[in-house]
Amino acid sequence: MDVSGLVWAGTLVALTAVLLVDLLIIGRRPHEPSVRESSLWVAFYVGLALLFGAGVWLTSGASAAGQFYTGWLTEYSLSVDNLFVFVIIMARFGVPRQYQQKVLLVGIVLALVMRGGFIAAGAALISQFSWVFYIFGAFLIYTAVNLARQGEPDEDEFSENLLIRWSRKALPISKDYDGAKLTTHSAGRRLFTPMLIVMIAIGTTDLIFALDSIPAIFGITQEPYLVFTANVFALMGLRQLYFLLGGLLDRLIYLSYGLAVVLGFIGVKLVLEALADNNLPFINGGEHVGWAPHIPIWLSLLVILGTLLIATVASLMKSARDRRRELAEARR
Repeated sequence: MDVSGLVWAGTLVALTAVLLVDLLIIGRRPHEPSVRESSLWVAFYVGLALLFGAGVWLTSGASAAGQFYTGWLTEYSLSVDNLFVFVIIMARFGVPRQYQQKVLLVGIVLALVMRGGFIAAGAALISQFSWVFYIFGAFLIYTAVNLARQGEPDEDEFSENLLIRWSRKALPISKDYDGAKLTTHSAGRRLFTPMLIVMIAIGTTDLIFALDSIPAIFGITQEPYLVFTANVFALMGLRQLYFLLGGLLDRLIYLSYGLAVVLGFIGVKLVLEALADNNLPFINGGEHVGWAPHIPIWLSLLVILGTLLIATVASLMKSARDRRRELAEARR
């Protein structure tokens, strides 16, 4: 794609405007959105992504549009997985429901900033060193194996990282929340509220997920414009999706396994592309590996969409069976 500076600027302005609208809504009235409100916002953001992909199709062709849709779907799925950890953090720290929107929005903004930095760094590395695909591919395969072994985390398995433990010990933290404020006054002293610890937990979680998501999207497309927009659209509407799904998140018990398959597939795809463009002297004498197949974007989209669909349907069927079994046992 030949994306001009004017197109980049226009895209950034438009996406920033959408984000500012979200900020103004929360800043004006912190609340727990209803199912109807959440549904409308999620539908709006998904429709916006589909419309943007159609625009890419018209201006740059089907291949570029396919790359955007595949990247967006992958990043959106990883963002949903991110919600599992957000749910655990909210429950662990007892964040009042009416203030969870603000926490989620801060988490999304932090994720955008971190992913933007990683995208720039990743694009620079790829342009200079094609062998970085070996590292990205190996990292995704390693992540996929770990995800398949561990499954989705639960509250009992959540452990506070070093930064959170240090903050608890080093900073004066109040016992109670003061709305959504990060600081409060108590007995003439200025204290940090537990909301600060929650923000630190959300930020470190975003960092971990950014490390997974950026290699995944570069395994689908190396076009910086598509990488960036796919990530932004995948994060838009995430806070509304959090409230819309609600208890449904607990029922997606096989999502982690589906994501493990997706990440493993993209990792293998990256390694194959690295082999096809190989210039490392200790691999095949520095020559390209002719047998390494190229996986077309339509096949990647089919595999990713099919895997996520199977994981979702299997999760809902398993949850329904478990619920019927529990009801039958309760009647005995």
